[in-house]
Amino acid sequence: MFSPEIREALVSAYSSMAAMSLWEVAAVVLALAYLLLAMRENILCWYAAFASTAIYLFLFWDVSLVMESALQIFYLLIAVYGWWQWRKGRTDSEKMHIHRWSVTTHLYTFAAVGLLTLVFGYVLDNYTSAALPYLDSFTTWGAVVTTYMVTRKVLENWLYWIVIDGAAIYLYIDRELYLTALLFVLYVILVIIGFFQWYALYQQQNLTADPRSMANAHAHAG
Repeated sequence: MFSPEIREALVSAYSSMAAMSLWEVAAVVLALAYLLLAMRENILCWYAAFASTAIYLFLFWDVSLVMESALQIFYLLIAVYGWWQWRKGRTDSEKMHIHRWSVTTHLYTFAAVGLLTLVFGYVLDNYTSAALPYLDSFTTWGAVVTTYMVTRKVLENWLYWIVIDGAAIYLYIDRELYLTALLFVLYVILVIIGFFQWYALYQQQNLTADPRSMANAHAHAG
């Protein structure tokens, strides 16, 4: 039916797609492992993050998504930084605790992400062939800021992820990375769970840190 040359080309294309799918599956599994471990404040999450990011660096470069590839380089560095911060917190006299940012800090963060989105979205829109440049810029810079929040154990990082991951779902569907889009659907569900888990730990920390609160809690319990 087909000439030997065409059959060889089809087999080669199928093999390439199968290999790519397997790598994407591996990246997705490791990314899920990262999130589940982060929800439990387990330092192993950063090992999973590093491995997943390394694979996505290859995947995005292979499909000519240059900006996403550059973001993965940042993720590799932040995974090392996050591991160091959490490890340092375990060995210091005071463990790094979950904490919250002030309203003012959040407003400055919103303004910074908004400005960076507009600037880089404009550059991508006018000087590159990038698809959905403003949405791409928003998810990129939002992810940069929110990943830093995770390394510092800022409680609200989970709320930021809900917005960023929700936007990323459309972005990856548009680029036909359907398995990764499905991953981000799961992410949205898991980050909601993660927020409530960290919020419970945050309340427990405050109760333990404040003897008066603990005394009041015992009094009410009695």
